[in-house]
Amino acid sequence: MTINTTTAAGSRQARPAAPDAAAAGTWRLGDLTVNRLGLGAMRLIGTLGNPVPRPREDSIAVLRRAVELGVNHIDTAAFYFFPTRSANELIGAALQPYRDDLVITTKVGASQSRDGAFEPYARPDQLRGQVEENIRQLGRDHLDVVNLRWGNGLGREAGSVAEHVGALAELRDAGLVRHVGVSNVLPEQLDEALQITPVVCVQNRYGLTERADDGLLARCGELGIAFVPFFSMGAAVPGAVPGGRPHEQGRAEVEAVAAAHGATPSQVRLAWTLHRGPHVLAIPGTGSVEHLEQNVAAGALRLSDDDLATLDAISPPSA
Repeated sequence: MTINTTTAAGSRQARPAAPDAAAAGTWRLGDLTVNRLGLGAMRLIGTLGNPVPRPREDSIAVLRRAVELGVNHIDTAAFYFFPTRSANELIGAALQPYRDDLVITTKVGASQSRDGAFEPYARPDQLRGQVEENIRQLGRDHLDVVNLRWGNGLGREAGSVAEHVGALAELRDAGLVRHVGVSNVLPEQLDEALQITPVVCVQNRYGLTERADDGLLARCGELGIAFVPFFSMGAAVPGAVPGGRPHEQGRAEVEAVAAAHGATPSQVRLAWTLHRGPHVLAIPGTGSVEHLEQNVAAGALRLSDDDLATLDAISPPSA
């Protein structure tokens, strides 16, 4: 898509239209409407496994450009930090005063020590302190959406979430939290949470070659709950997933679809994720304005039925 501009000499030339996060459509998190193409804040501080923080001015530029492009859903957490960088602090510095339509989602339950190690998982009575920490860092008087991020590390853990979800419901009733979500959960844990309070989103690891949650994604659609994948593109990117090797399955097929659309493989993976259902929200993370613009542009990429059949047929890697 291009738009025409007039040069100083009076001639007209085409320039690419700026990507627009609204191109992917919208969904509602409770009473909050967001564009389905959002931004994950984890990479604003730097690259996992690399102790060198990202230049502060680069991260602030990404945040401000994201809002310019229509991104109004940002996912963050107080435990996204390096010793000299905090995602929440960067968000506040870049975007205050916040736009009325900006929805910031955060996570509680897990936490990290200053040396980057996960601390013991929070007890239900400790969640208020974590919520207040996010409020203070972001400079807000309440949080739009708080996900109970279950378990430490990337693997999912069994167990009852009832007491923790109940504690978040109490904080919602106290006015500190507007909506409750869950993250890194098993289907039965979502069922348990729903017996206690409305849940507006499920945030789990999911992508083209990580599809164990196909059934949970479909059920969220039936219930009108947003499904928000994390690491939706990272499985194929070296170093993106801590401790993981990049998936090679489907690389040729993805590259072929990308070439046919004049897109990048990452854009195809992101577009495939959004095609999984109108309730699926994307929160790709980046510390680069160029990559941000590519990610937002992927929201306008329309895959054909043949494209989707090709991509859907890709087998996930063996365990």
